[in-house]
Amino acid sequence: MPTPEPASAKPSNFLRQIIEADLASGALQGRHFAGRPGDAAELARAPLDPARIRTRFPPEPNGYLHIGHAKSICLNFGLAADYGGVCHLRLDDTNPEKESQEYVDAIRDAVRWLGFDWVSGGVSHEYFASDYFDFMWRAACALIEAGLAYVDEQSAEDMRRNRGTLTEPGVPSAWRDRPVADSLQRFREMREGRHAEGSMVLRARIDMASPNLNLRDPALYRIRFAHHHRTGDRWCIYPMYTFAHPIEDALERITHSLCTLEFEDQRPFYDWLLEQLAQLGLLERPLPRQYEFARLNLSSVLTSKRKLAQLVEEGRVSGWDDPRLPTIAGLRRRGYTPGALRLFAERIGVSKSDSWIDYPVLEGALRDDLDPRAPRAMAVLDPVPLVLDNWDEVIGAGRLETCQAPVHPHQPERGQREFQLGPRVWIERSDFEFEPPKGFFRLYPGGRVRLKYGYVVECTGAERADDGSVREVHARILPDTRSGTPGAAAVKVKGVITWVGASDALAAEVRIYDRLFLADQPDAGGADFLQALNPDSLRVVRAWVEPSLGAAEPGSSFQFERHGYFVADLREHSAGGLVFNRTTGLRDGR
Repeated sequence: MPTPEPASAKPSNFLRQIIEADLASGALQGRHFAGRPGDAAELARAPLDPARIRTRFPPEPNGYLHIGHAKSICLNFGLAADYGGVCHLRLDDTNPEKESQEYVDAIRDAVRWLGFDWVSGGVSHEYFASDYFDFMWRAACALIEAGLAYVDEQSAEDMRRNRGTLTEPGVPSAWRDRPVADSLQRFREMREGRHAEGSMVLRARIDMASPNLNLRDPALYRIRFAHHHRTGDRWCIYPMYTFAHPIEDALERITHSLCTLEFEDQRPFYDWLLEQLAQLGLLERPLPRQYEFARLNLSSVLTSKRKLAQLVEEGRVSGWDDPRLPTIAGLRRRGYTPGALRLFAERIGVSKSDSWIDYPVLEGALRDDLDPRAPRAMAVLDPVPLVLDNWDEVIGAGRLETCQAPVHPHQPERGQREFQLGPRVWIERSDFEFEPPKGFFRLYPGGRVRLKYGYVVECTGAERADDGSVREVHARILPDTRSGTPGAAAVKVKGVITWVGASDALAAEVRIYDRLFLADQPDAGGADFLQALNPDSLRVVRAWVEPSLGAAEPGSSFQFERHGYFVADLREHSAGGLVFNRTTGLRDGR
């Protein structure tokens, strides 16, 4: 887990100001925590909470986490660490049709990979909404008995129509004033599986004329005959997220419930529900408070789990960890690092208003994280042979020369890497032109360049393939110009090109990934996001790489000189079959 900086060293934001004010005022003192979530009766007997604050990260296990979740993870776990608190990992498993153990495991893995943990003082603070289904049932019954909830038997279509609009009040249901005993009986029958899905729901009884549509008798429970990945078939009614979420926060003694802005309109119901349950003696005060912050909107990226799932299910990507997806698993396989995502989250900060972040900001954080760490290597991604015709005359027939280059140019302590230079090498096809444009300082008939870490060579010509493209380039080496020797500076050249020796080059599959969508906002205005898919988001090439890359472990990152940052694929790379994914290019001008 990353070592947290003191809270005072971090840039302030409105959430930090709220937490600091709460701590200074003593508003959070006197809370109890039993070592596990508990209701008011349990908490009254528990010791004082040792955590100064409690936050939570509450994903629904219905898909893989994405870059937006990474921001929330860094925020919730980071604030808890900075202020002597604890962050809970809570899996909000209230929608069994779309949830699975696979997603639970993926969520755990993503949080840990980012460098955070939910264990504090030897106690695991991983919780599930399903842990509280019994309490939620009792809470719902208590609301019915208090006249604050009722079973409604309207159709879903009638409920929508009678809800009203922003300018017109809702129409009360014909079942709104049914006797308490009648609603309790119907609710028990719902739990016993005696009614069909969609035939009835439990609703809060608040205000059908409220200007906030979320207070117009929102649904609390619905019938679902679905197998739950943890509770099996014990339940056939499931709480709505808006009902479950505040109860979970209260039972876990969360002090600051941090949500994205789309939950702002739900806050009045959040507060209403907790206040009613506290008055009924089911929850202990002080009650948690909800605060909203702007979600992450990243250009050229979709973060709707429903739409990401569609891409996966329709086979438009290879899976949830496809390196083109903004899922944490996909970003990891693409070569993004935990440090890069934490740095990105820190740089974009926290605000109360929605805005768009340009994708290059994320790439910049990645480069800043990788540049001081990634070892260097040479690779040729679009290879064409370069034949050094006078090799035997200058160097000697059958001889090879060993060249050296630093593992990292600014960290000599990391040592040198070695590779062989001989009469045939691979160069990039783009490093040769039959008729060079103005300002072209690489190979062309009569042109001179330095083979990086090797000799200066002068191009003598090239052979064309049947289609007119270059098939083979020819050059001669200039004696006494090898890098690192006294004569290296004797011949001045403007161009330096990378290469890989044919004698020890290793074949590799290199996957050139680009952005998955061509549009900055693929689904803006309800547009069909599939129409914005980039047909060239993946290009696979057969490349030649230097021999040091033969020892690359899956998941290890490198800077391929001139090309950018690449990672050995987590799933398909092996010593017997090298597979590298392009993570991002170098900065312009580098």
